[in-house]
Amino acid sequence: MSAQITALVLLAALMHASWNALLKASPNSSLSTALLVGTGSILSAPLIFVVPAPASESWPYLVASWGVHQIYFALVGMAYRKGDLSYTYPLMRGLPPMLVACAGVFVLEDRVSPWLWAGVFTLSVGVLWIGGFARMLRNAHGRSTGFAVTIALLIAAYTLIDGIGARAAGNAASYGFWLFFTVALPYVPIVVARHPGEILQQLRPHAARAITGAVLSIAAYLIVLWAMTQAPLAAVAALRETSVIFAAIIGAMLLKEPFGAERVAGACIVVLGVALLKL
Repeated sequence: MSAQITALVLLAALMHASWNALLKASPNSSLSTALLVGTGSILSAPLIFVVPAPASESWPYLVASWGVHQIYFALVGMAYRKGDLSYTYPLMRGLPPMLVACAGVFVLEDRVSPWLWAGVFTLSVGVLWIGGFARMLRNAHGRSTGFAVTIALLIAAYTLIDGIGARAAGNAASYGFWLFFTVALPYVPIVVARHPGEILQQLRPHAARAITGAVLSIAAYLIVLWAMTQAPLAAVAALRETSVIFAAIIGAMLLKEPFGAERVAGACIVVLGVALLKL
């Protein structure tokens, strides 16, 4: 993987951690998720007419990704209500790289070297360590862990689907804008219907947060989609999960969540995993 791709994916990781922190900091994560997704759809709407249409071969992947994202959006808000960002987020992000790498062996033609396998495994261990993996083995966090593991499976699924879809589309931006445009339905209307009137109350004080989160979300995922057309999908998926370091720092500095020696050690393991990916 080139230095340029590595730097851009690291930037995407920072963006991803930032918009997740915005969700966690909101008083109602489900409404905030709907507001962010809806805003992203509105922002993407005019852009689908600017970029070329995705190749027809990519549309089945767009439809599949749309379906997985509906479940993902519904569960991510619940997960954040059940556990702190520094625990829930790493667990959701630590498992997918290994799952994507294993699945990619069977469905992709990417060349996976021993160093890449080592890097993916090491980085995933570091991510889980940041989230308190050793503590989780001793005393599982119940429903919070269940939500996070389920979301990890969904993340692995849509990462694999979107990686293949972006390659088939011929243009990563085309695939990405169409995905962001369509995923708002039916999730956003369902959430609005369940909370009549509350969405407007949420919009007034948090409009800037919704726009900022949507822009960060779109930009981060467009970078990742492009990177997956240029480099092995497993490597990009793993490198993207360095976002947990940023999430842990944001959680400690802004949300007053603990950041101790265990998370420092996990961050060092993540850095080692990144180094192995570059070999």
